[in-house]
Amino acid sequence: MCTVVIRVPEPGPGRVRLLAIRDEDPQRPWRPLGQWWPDHPEITGIQDELAGGAWLAFNQTRLSVLLNRAGGPAEGITPTTRGNLVIGSLTGEALPESLTTLGFNLVEATFDGVQVTSWEGGEPRVVDLSPGTHMLAHSDVNDYDAPRISHWLHRLADAPTEGVRWWTEWAKVLDAGSQELEPTDDRALIRDNRAHGYPTLSLLAVAASIGPGGVTAEMGELDEPGVWEPIAPLLTSV
Repeated sequence: MCTVVIRVPEPGPGRVRLLAIRDEDPQRPWRPLGQWWPDHPEITGIQDELAGGAWLAFNQTRLSVLLNRAGGPAEGITPTTRGNLVIGSLTGEALPESLTTLGFNLVEATFDGVQVTSWEGGEPRVVDLSPGTHMLAHSDVNDYDAPRISHWLHRLADAPTEGVRWWTEWAKVLDAGSQELEPTDDRALIRDNRAHGYPTLSLLAVAASIGPGGVTAEMGELDEPGVWEPIAPLLTSV
């Protein structure tokens, strides 16, 4: 039930901007942005301690983040961890010909653009994002049938993303609107998904910028899972 907002620049010197909000079971152990993979010291990411993979990670040229969606392998196949897909994306591994994870949206951002691979079973679907602002949760890109996307996308599209603390204007939009929504509201971005049948709550946010000079990222953890608080002060550079 995570959410990702992406701003793709027009061709030229601009940078891709990305804001990712992670929803997870608070009882599932994880590690914050860091270099947790000894075989890949070039990778910095948020590690799932149980499976060893990543929710979001990056190297100097690429950032990848994974969102859950419905679907998965054929009946009788034991699902494998989705977190390995993020590491594989950063190390140049192609998706397996026969996927065995549960369904996913895999976002891959470089300074050349952003691609989203979606899988629910059958053949994966790949979308290259056009210049502009996009949102993604547990369905398709810019799915206006998803309440949080129809509620927030146009608001975020109107906000500038310039300067060193480029995420500040997006944070203002989120902070103003989030005060009006309960975390169980399906429009909310800071969420308590237990009312919808999932044991997950919003835990943290990551703001990342991807361009010719590399990838930079800031992370902030909510003081209390699923409880809104101003986003901008949470984010610190890593």
